[in-house]
Amino acid sequence: MKKLLIATVCGMLYLQASAQDLLTRFERTQGLETATYTECISYYEQLDKRFPQIKMQEMGPTDAGYPLHLVIYSPQGDFDFNSLHKKNKRIILINNGIHPGEPDGIDASMMLLRDLAQGKKHLPDNVVLAVIPVYNIGGSLNRSRDFRVNQNGPEAFGSRGNGQNLDLNRDFIKCDSKNARSFQQIYQLTDPDVFVDNHVSNGADYQHVMTLLSTQHDKLGGPMGEFLNKEFEPGLYKLMKARGYDLIPYVNHFGETPDSGWTEYADGPRYSSGYTTLFHTFGFVPETHMLKPYPQRVKATYELMECFIQFVSEHSDAIKNLREQTKLAVKTQSTFPLEWKTDMSRHSTLTFKGFTAGHKTSDISGQPRLYYDRSQPYERQIPFYNYATAGNFVQKPEAYIIPQGWWTVTDLLKNSHVTMRRLANDTTIEVEVYHIDDYKTAARPFEKHYLHNQVKLTVTRERIAFRKGDYYIPMDQTANRYLMETLEPTGGDSFFAWNFFDAILTQKEGYSSYVFEDTGAEYLQHHPEVKAELEKRRATDTAFANNGAAQLDFVYRHSQYAEPGFLRYPVFRIVK
Repeated sequence: MKKLLIATVCGMLYLQASAQDLLTRFERTQGLETATYTECISYYEQLDKRFPQIKMQEMGPTDAGYPLHLVIYSPQGDFDFNSLHKKNKRIILINNGIHPGEPDGIDASMMLLRDLAQGKKHLPDNVVLAVIPVYNIGGSLNRSRDFRVNQNGPEAFGSRGNGQNLDLNRDFIKCDSKNARSFQQIYQLTDPDVFVDNHVSNGADYQHVMTLLSTQHDKLGGPMGEFLNKEFEPGLYKLMKARGYDLIPYVNHFGETPDSGWTEYADGPRYSSGYTTLFHTFGFVPETHMLKPYPQRVKATYELMECFIQFVSEHSDAIKNLREQTKLAVKTQSTFPLEWKTDMSRHSTLTFKGFTAGHKTSDISGQPRLYYDRSQPYERQIPFYNYATAGNFVQKPEAYIIPQGWWTVTDLLKNSHVTMRRLANDTTIEVEVYHIDDYKTAARPFEKHYLHNQVKLTVTRERIAFRKGDYYIPMDQTANRYLMETLEPTGGDSFFAWNFFDAILTQKEGYSSYVFEDTGAEYLQHHPEVKAELEKRRATDTAFANNGAAQLDFVYRHSQYAEPGFLRYPVFRIVK
């Protein structure tokens, strides 16, 4: 009896010590501090060693020189995603620390996985969690107390810029960072049913602790979009309400204050949830409110992740069927919209809990300044413009062909698991060809690029000689939407918009005017159709008629001597 008592006491002491050494920095400091990058990874290493249902894997590299990690919580200890999908498991991929100054998800995920492993919380057998502990490692290592001056805690945290000073939540198409390329590999490996990217908001003051940015339901489209709008989002709101949280959409207000309502945030493909939408995943970006105390924000993040788990588990079959249906449908979809505009003629109505705003004299400028009076809370109905109208519809080709010299693009396509094959022989194929007639370019750089927009095209059919090794990309695959968004030059986040094809915008060949004058005159004698076009242009364009150099250049561009690759878009379409 005495030995049994001693063993029981020792066991209890061990469990207490074990629980104590699995306290996070957040818990040890009563919510004042967040884990450092090394503490976070060391913590998951402990969980990996102690609990068979947790495994941490090193994935691809990052700009900081450290590998990106993936932590998997699988109740049965199966960490093979092909196997998990075959076993009808729903995968939730959670991303933390894309902006390390917004660390709520980092701390919440550490505690959630520990609590699941210790039996304090339960993960349903049909759900598997895949967690990126810290995505922006470079920003996390750049730790300071002075970043995000408006934010209410924690005491110190990382910076928004990564190892290249990139905002990684603008990098999911262009992939200037190693982080983004590694993320694409993680995404394609896990093929998640639901993606959650934890953030903290900036902006107006209001009572809500948690806001939620969902991928735009019209843009997601079809049965998945309808389910998101009518089932998934309302389901999350109901579950959070039961926990005491009045969830509200991300406050993307268009006035000085949110009082008059706001539009739904447009998460294009450059953003994390925009990228995952292209591959038919339900994407969400939770945004806690920056002015709420850090412990309150972390708790809300923790509880929202629990709500995601509950909803996904309870609607497992519906989510699976919707994704499978969409993946099949996109293979045969004939046209794709590349533009979405908020429909300001329709809106939903939200119950918004705000604070009365006013103006007073600034102590700095002496001018009127905005302030929110927390002693005057209010609750009112406001419009939420969450409908979008599609535009810029483009017909899908049977296939694209990309010459192998454009390897920066084909490498990214491979990284996103696009199906393609290389031509076995030199061959000439009749294709549809885009010629860039006009485009506008941003005056200032954005994330290392000068984005193109307002692209105007001329379309011709030509016989192009392709070489052995060039890439043939069939358009009967689940990646069709990604391919249309990136390879069609008029897309807002296309590879053309992000400057991947800028080499074609600069002329490499030319002529000496005094020599080509004679060559051009002789050419016109043998090509009356070009001469007629020249005369027509002179008759309708006075400036052109008075500009000899412009007329000579017109003849050159309409002759066989013109450089074929200049302004010719090097992604060719095979069409019926």
